[in-house]
Amino acid sequence: MSGEAAAVGGGGGGGGGEANGIPPNVTIYINNLNEKIKLEELKKSLNAVFSQFGKILDVLAFKTLKHKGQAWVVFEDVASATEAIKRMQDFPFYDKPMRIQYAKTKSDIVAKADGTFVPRERRKKVDEKPEKKQKREQHHDASQIGMDVNAYPVVYGAPQLTQLPIAGGQRVMMPEIIVPNNILFVQNLPHETTPMMLQMLFCQYPGFKEVRMVEAKPGIAFVEYGDEAQATAAMIPLQGFKITKENQMVITYAKK
Repeated sequence: MSGEAAAVGGGGGGGGGEANGIPPNVTIYINNLNEKIKLEELKKSLNAVFSQFGKILDVLAFKTLKHKGQAWVVFEDVASATEAIKRMQDFPFYDKPMRIQYAKTKSDIVAKADGTFVPRERRKKVDEKPEKKQKREQHHDASQIGMDVNAYPVVYGAPQLTQLPIAGGQRVMMPEIIVPNNILFVQNLPHETTPMMLQMLFCQYPGFKEVRMVEAKPGIAFVEYGDEAQATAAMIPLQGFKITKENQMVITYAKK
């Protein structure tokens, strides 16, 4: 492998790292991924699914043929990586079970942080990616600052809303008193969120049925479960979940 992939190269698929003789690492190697998924969507979906286990420093995937169906997720600590392997091994991601193990060596981002980084020839300029990502996130963040109750016209199932500020000066819409039910109303989503990204998060909880997004109203979605108890069980752990570092999900019951 060359470039960043060489720094985090994983071997073939398989189970947890220690069982394969690979020492624990903050970087996990994932293969058996669906090769039909576009690169950017794949990286965003992996970030959305794995960020529940801890802070993610980077998600790596490449367009080259030899790297298709593979990705690397770099966590801030080994405990997060270990929990991710334990919980997500064989998880059906885009209809294919993920194969996860510790990466064999460090990611560049980790080597730079601990002073052991050695530049390699023909490296891709991965340092440029976070800057582009930051600009994109700032653009989406700016589009939501000052958002008021008229930001979204009436949508079927959306509760009557009032404004409440949250960290960073943003305003999110909070409902009046809504009777608990089996449909969740999710808001403050980044505009690039796809139904599949949300499905990856919410289908981990029993009773999941479907995700519905309103094409003309980016930033909101409805998630349906079999009953009220199942919807509540999903709402509690995912309340405040950050799909990106700037967008903290706000989840309530939908108005029926």
